Amino acid sequence: MSKIQLDSLGKAIAALETGFAEQAAYPELLTIRDGVIQRFEISMDLSWKTTMRVLREVYGVQSSNVLTKKDIFRQAAKYQLLDDPKAWFAHYEARNDTSHIYDSDIAPQTFARARLFLADARLLLQRLKDVA
Repeated sequence: MSKIQLDSLGKAIAALETGFAEQAAYPELLTIRDGVIQRFEISMDLSWKTTMRVLREVYGVQSSNVLTKKDIFRQAAKYQLLDDPKAWFAHYEARNDTSHIYDSDIAPQTFARARLFLADARLLLQRLKDVA
């Protein structure tokens, strides 16, 4: 088994944190808000991809048992990599809402979801570090 690299996920989460700090300093700039949303999308994608790799390589979970993102989050909860798969379902839904089409009406909701995601992502990263 190769050592699972968590650097990309860690950097993405750090970039998301930086984005929130910049947005707090300049809340009127919608470009910063939109940048935070983009960083959320990247962090979300790296979260599920890295989690899937850990499930396969550390826990021996077969790809045939995880056909959807929801399956990944359920399996991750089973192995205590995350606490609440339903929260991750909501994170992923918010990611999908903005990644396929830009809608300025839902951007504030996605931004709010990204804030909730950040704490969950930090916890996931720590737990992945503990097992990978």
